[in-house]
Amino acid sequence: MPPTFLTREGFQKLQDELESLRTTKRQEIANRLREAMEGGELIENAEYEAAKNEQAFIEGRIKELEILLASARVIEEAPKAELIQVGSTVSIKEEGSKPEEYEIVGAAEADPKEGRISNESPLGKAVLGHKAGDRVEVDAPAGKFIVQIVKVK
Repeated sequence: MPPTFLTREGFQKLQDELESLRTTKRQEIANRLREAMEGGELIENAEYEAAKNEQAFIEGRIKELEILLASARVIEEAPKAELIQVGSTVSIKEEGSKPEEYEIVGAAEADPKEGRISNESPLGKAVLGHKAGDRVEVDAPAGKFIVQIVKVK
């Protein structure tokens, strides 16, 4: 399995979520199941069914987080290289548009609205390994376009 790139902050956030699911959420679901079972006929008990479904979702998420964290490669500090890599912050500009700034992160932390794009996204893949001043063609689902890399931090 290829490594999942995470910032220190992202790694900690996922660890916190995992701990919360393992402790608090599991206990809440166990309590709901116990109360639902005390409520009588389990075959027609909607609360019991809802709690079982939520329990399955929680257990699935726990497993997903365990696998993700086990394969995680933490980016300790933003790279100081002039070439774009995971952890770099880049300023790009499409012709006729204002410059936009993005941090290149692993897929698990991507949030384009917050300016964090995945190294696996079309734009992220296209700019990796390039430097300020380069013009790069991005092959996106909506079509190809060209961006100018203005700055790399």
